[in-house]
Amino acid sequence: MPNSDLSSLKIRDSARSKGAGGKILRIFAAALGVLVLLVGGILAFRTQTPAVEVASALPANDPQAQTLLNASGYVTPRRRSTVAAKITGRVTGVFFDEGMQVKKGQLLATLDDSDAKRAFNAAAADLNASRAAIADFKVQLKNAEINLHRTKELVAENVQSQESLDTARTNAESLQAKILLANSQVAASEARVMEAQQGVENCIIRAPFSGVVVSKDAQVGEMVSPISAGGGFTRTGIATIVDMNSNEIEVDVNEAYIARVKRGQEVMATLDAYPDWHIPSHVRTIIPTADRDKGTVKVRISFDKLDPRILPDMGVKVAFLSQSDSAKKAKSQGPAARAIIPQAAVRGTGAGSYVFAVRDGKIERRSVTLGRTIQQGVQVMAGVNPGDELVVHGPEKLKDGMNVEIRQ
Repeated sequence: MPNSDLSSLKIRDSARSKGAGGKILRIFAAALGVLVLLVGGILAFRTQTPAVEVASALPANDPQAQTLLNASGYVTPRRRSTVAAKITGRVTGVFFDEGMQVKKGQLLATLDDSDAKRAFNAAAADLNASRAAIADFKVQLKNAEINLHRTKELVAENVQSQESLDTARTNAESLQAKILLANSQVAASEARVMEAQQGVENCIIRAPFSGVVVSKDAQVGEMVSPISAGGGFTRTGIATIVDMNSNEIEVDVNEAYIARVKRGQEVMATLDAYPDWHIPSHVRTIIPTADRDKGTVKVRISFDKLDPRILPDMGVKVAFLSQSDSAKKAKSQGPAARAIIPQAAVRGTGAGSYVFAVRDGKIERRSVTLGRTIQQGVQVMAGVNPGDELVVHGPEKLKDGMNVEIRQ
């Protein structure tokens, strides 16, 4: 058996060089990787959820659909009074509490009247003394008149001199003058008695009108004064009373839009505390002056019907309504509109108009029948219901059934 030559198994240097087939394989692998990345990016872009902005369709009879102007303000009563004492004194009695209904003239509080009563008693005593003096002078005058008559007879008979007659006449006239003076003193004493009586009455605080007590500002033992005479230790008020039947709305309207507001104009008010409660109201008056700092004009609005839920200082939003004659006429001439939608939500024209509604995160393409164009948008006769969310801004190529994300 011939011996194997192991040297024949040696790889030659020419065979160590790389062939063309290896280069082609590497190029193919690189191209395949790039293609996979490109396809993955396209698929990822296609699966990205587009974001849209939506707006809700309003009811056709919503007050905002006929709104000329919106404003905000507060409920303010025309009759609101902080009841205070006319004098400075110490509170001895408080006969009310917050939320109590009071009537005109009802007793609210009393002040210490000991000094006032003493002054009244002194004035009454002076009055009695003046009246007693008049009675004494009248007795003396009667006696002086008798003496004068007797003296006249004696002088006529030449028993007494003319001097005696003059003296008797002077005494009678002097007493008459004293009686006139005493009458004047009685009148002055009566005036002082009335003044002292008023001082006693000033210690009694009564309700100036019927209403509800909304604030209790003083307690028994505190000092009250019509002016802040005692610094922080002296109260200037006893109670605050509000006539709930005088509640109205006060708003500031920009002077650039005041021409849209007329006296007697219909207004729809919405309290911040009850956002779903629309209260029919009307413009009572427009204050004929402007605020130069704010550039506004004050408007007062009266409620058509008051309600116990309407409380002073509540925040309120108001919508000044336009005349509805044209709307009523359009209603009588054709079918009623179902909703009001923004103009930006309408796509297409004429009979081909449609909208994109968003429901459960998906697009719904709906054909719509449009009505009149008004200030708040477009009336929709069919295809949209109040409360539907419609796309107003978003990508151009939206399709039915597409998932979207609502942009806040």
